[in-house]
Amino acid sequence: MIAVVDRPPQRPLHPVHAFFLAATVTLYLGALLSDLAYAMSYQVQWTNFASWLIAAGLLFGGVVLVFALVGLRHAYRRGRRNLLYAFIVLATWVLSFINALMHAKDAWGVMPEGLILSAIVFLLICVAAWMGLSNVRIGDVP
Repeated sequence: MIAVVDRPPQRPLHPVHAFFLAATVTLYLGALLSDLAYAMSYQVQWTNFASWLIAAGLLFGGVVLVFALVGLRHAYRRGRRNLLYAFIVLATWVLSFINALMHAKDAWGVMPEGLILSAIVFLLICVAAWMGLSNVRIGDVP
């Protein structure tokens, strides 16, 4: 006998939402790698790269946050998954803002807090991307 589980259909992310989410992951990865490069080479330009990548990540992450908050209206269909996703995106944005303030310091004043915050922000956005993109199936149309 085959057991059939009746689940409500899950809506995939809007393509624009998915684009900005994936781009945010890439920007925060670049910021983390720039911080690692600065920690290894002491070339000040790497902190400048990280600062710009974090600023772009804040911009793109803000768009993702707006999409996540708008997606809360469908929370009753997916249970608490949308609420958790929106909370993780919000936490990522807030920590990234703190990271941007940290990177506004003098070059070596950024280390090691900036590197640690970049790593935490990158891990959080990876979790958010996994949660957001795990509903996407080939052939799904929003």
